[in-house]
Amino acid sequence: MAGQGLSTEDVAGIREALSAGRKPKVVFTSSAGQVAGQVGQVVELTDPAVSDEYVVVRFGRDELPFSPADVAIAPRGAGRRAAEPKAEEPEPEPTPATPEFVLDTPRVPAPRREEPKVEQQVEPKPARRPVKAAKPKGPAGLTVTLAYAEGEWTVAAQQGSKALAKPYVVKPAEALRMVALVDVPGVHEAVEQILAAERAEAEQQAEKLRAELAEVEARLAELREAG
Repeated sequence: MAGQGLSTEDVAGIREALSAGRKPKVVFTSSAGQVAGQVGQVVELTDPAVSDEYVVVRFGRDELPFSPADVAIAPRGAGRRAAEPKAEEPEPEPTPATPEFVLDTPRVPAPRREEPKVEQQVEPKPARRPVKAAKPKGPAGLTVTLAYAEGEWTVAAQQGSKALAKPYVVKPAEALRMVALVDVPGVHEAVEQILAAERAEAEQQAEKLRAELAEVEARLAELREAG
């Protein structure tokens, strides 16, 4: 066991080894205490001006600082465990082969494997939907049309695509009675306006005819006096 610690040259050599990427081994001296004689690796040299313990040594899983007096350069081969020779195991003695005696025994048939029965699930049939009774077709729609055009009122009737009555002329009074059956104020007003216009036109024609008739009668009277 070295007990002198690291010299200045040793410290310089360790610094060069750390710069080259190596981690030199050191052995702990008696001044290191309980770990004396154990081997570690130097991983760093800190500033000696800050602390006397500037040699950081990895020992097991720990990295602890020590002073140069606590460690020394480890001799070659330090920290290696000598391989223990394995004890040779005696080879097993060969056992003599013994003849096998085979008795003729009747073969027992192997039990039959019963295949699992697969039960078929019968899906229930969907219930039939009730058949809706067909509705009988009703008669085709009936359309009655009251129209006014060019001073005449006409009525037409049609059932479906069949014409029951072609447009025929009706009197204004009859048209007014038909419209009275429809309780729609707008329709009544429209019919009344048409009748009022026709009445006014008829009165004008009547006045004109009266005037013409008066002239004809006056002429006839003159002709009678002259004769």
